[in-house]
Amino acid sequence: MPDFLLEVGLEEIPARMVAAAQAELARRVEELLTHERLLSGCAVSSYSTPRRLAVLVRGVLASQADAEEQLTGPSWAVAFKNGEPTPAAQAFAKKAGVEVSALQKVTTAKGEYVSATVTRKGRSATDVLTEQLPKELASLYWPKNMYWRAGKPERFVRPVKWLLAILDHAIVPVEFAGVHVGNLSYGHRILHGDHVVTINKPTEYAAELESAKVLVDVEARRHRIRKALDAATRTVPGARWREDEALVDIVTHLTEWPSVLLGTFEAEYLSLPEEVLVTVMRDHQKYFAVEDASGKLAPHFLAVLNTEADEQGIAVIRHGNERVLRSRFSDARFFWDFDQKIPLVDRVEMLRSVTFQKDLGSYYVKTQANLRITEQLTGLVEQRGVALYKAALLTATRLAKTDLTAELVKEFTELQGIVGGLYARAQGLGETVAQAIYSQYMPASTDDAIPLTIEGQILGLADRFQTIAAMFAIGLEPTGSKDPFALRRAANGVVKILAESELPLALSEIVTTAINQIDQAAKAETKLSSLATFFRERVEFYLRDVRGFSYDVVNAVLSAGFDDVRDAIARAEALTAVRSSEDFAAISAAFKRMKNIVTQASEKGLLRHGIPDKLVDTENLTDAAESALYQHAEKLALAVETLRSERKYRQALEQIATLRPHVDLFFDKVMVMVDDPAVRQNRLALIALVLAGFSSIADFSEIVTG
Repeated sequence: MPDFLLEVGLEEIPARMVAAAQAELARRVEELLTHERLLSGCAVSSYSTPRRLAVLVRGVLASQADAEEQLTGPSWAVAFKNGEPTPAAQAFAKKAGVEVSALQKVTTAKGEYVSATVTRKGRSATDVLTEQLPKELASLYWPKNMYWRAGKPERFVRPVKWLLAILDHAIVPVEFAGVHVGNLSYGHRILHGDHVVTINKPTEYAAELESAKVLVDVEARRHRIRKALDAATRTVPGARWREDEALVDIVTHLTEWPSVLLGTFEAEYLSLPEEVLVTVMRDHQKYFAVEDASGKLAPHFLAVLNTEADEQGIAVIRHGNERVLRSRFSDARFFWDFDQKIPLVDRVEMLRSVTFQKDLGSYYVKTQANLRITEQLTGLVEQRGVALYKAALLTATRLAKTDLTAELVKEFTELQGIVGGLYARAQGLGETVAQAIYSQYMPASTDDAIPLTIEGQILGLADRFQTIAAMFAIGLEPTGSKDPFALRRAANGVVKILAESELPLALSEIVTTAINQIDQAAKAETKLSSLATFFRERVEFYLRDVRGFSYDVVNAVLSAGFDDVRDAIARAEALTAVRSSEDFAAISAAFKRMKNIVTQASEKGLLRHGIPDKLVDTENLTDAAESALYQHAEKLALAVETLRSERKYRQALEQIATLRPHVDLFFDKVMVMVDDPAVRQNRLALIALVLAGFSSIADFSEIVTG
């Protein structure tokens, strides 16, 4: 069986987009071949560099197998009258490409119909790929696209420069974006002079390009970079490069033939805070930091190059990189010294001229709102017995945004907050203040740690809640995939802080506190329910995607409440622990049945007040099975409520599972939807009582049972 190779050559793709595009292209090609019955196995490999995306598929069928297809036509009564074919039968036979005599009678759920068995001749793999590949390429998702041919509709991340598609030795005649396919690729732009590389067989692809100084295998490049980083660092006694997987990933997707050089900078720059130095090296220059045996920064850096050179060439490149880094460090030192002339406390008024959002005013206005929220949250926390340094927290809140006026932040925007904390420490404002300001934007993602101090946690909550409530007030809530103010990320940070800290705060009371700080006109437009829905989605995301709970457990837990995030996590953990037991699975199925009965009764208008009143008339419990269920449920509810109040959720769930035999007997012996209205209402009330009494931990009807 032949092998298939597809390569799309482009101008340099942004590094952050390469991995996702590589995976998507491989998936699309595999799904295409599978759908078209052309894939015999699953040997699909994908490759990428900044200038290319490629997919290699081993074992492609040369053509589709012929397929028999059963076509159904008009009803038999319409197609044949008195045993003779009607025009309807003749038309169907012509459409199916068979003789009328070949038509058959088939019996379906809808009656007897005419059927024809036809053979569809398989198409060649070349024909299928020629037709379908352009569609797959056009469907690739890119965060940003561009047009590059005037008057042409195609959009892609960067202009397409060449296409390569071969099925064994044969070229597949694909055309995309005005580029015709061939069997030619291109080597390294510098080391190979950007000369063509002829690929005669798909399996020779990686080796041919490696000879042209291009490593198309991403993992091979990653391994080469790591080995080169280790080798370069070993030339400095006692040194090691600072592990940074994200940066390794970036430089892997920035290079085709990577090498590493070690550079040096003046030790005097080490007087600057480490955060500043690392940001300059990592974020601006894509350099790796080097540290000594104690973990402190050393006056060296590692640069990953997309080339190789002799000693003289490396010396020139090293000199250039050192000169650039020296210039950036000099700028950082100048801004640091310049900013110290105006202390943070004197920068608060300067926030009046820094716009937060055009309809919401300046950062000065936001700071005042943050202060009011912080004061109220501090009061709640202190009332609940948690000690904190209130004066330091209020100072940190007042000064949190002042570094936006600092020249260092204007130059290195990613240091916002961090610079404020460093300046607070340097200006003697106290470690509590410095830590709170420094960590106010933590966590930046669900992988990050939350602030270490209570003061930092409350500041982070107040700032995020104020932003979210204010944006919702003016109609700028996230919609679909659009979230220009990163409100989902802010809410994710809120949920993570509440989940992983010991703060005794509920979502609803913080939301209410934040809404109360919005002016009255805007507050009228802010609906508490929309914010509640928004935060429910974020708690659901945290439980499912961050903590890894199954979707049905998450749905069950959230249906019983999510205001206390840590409590929701505890309930999810307990539910996950007991769900596999036979009794609990059975009781979950029974609860689902109860819920369905109540729902159907409501839809049919059989309930007195639209909902069961849960007031059971014990004198009207006419069957022993319903009496037993009522008595056991009433007794069990007290024990479960005690365990629930102590947050002993697993024990509570295990107790609920003991209800199973009584529920089984009830459904085995008792008909709920009887004709007698009084009996029916009483049994619906009993079901509702059971549902309500044992659903405060989770809605068990949401659990999927086998």
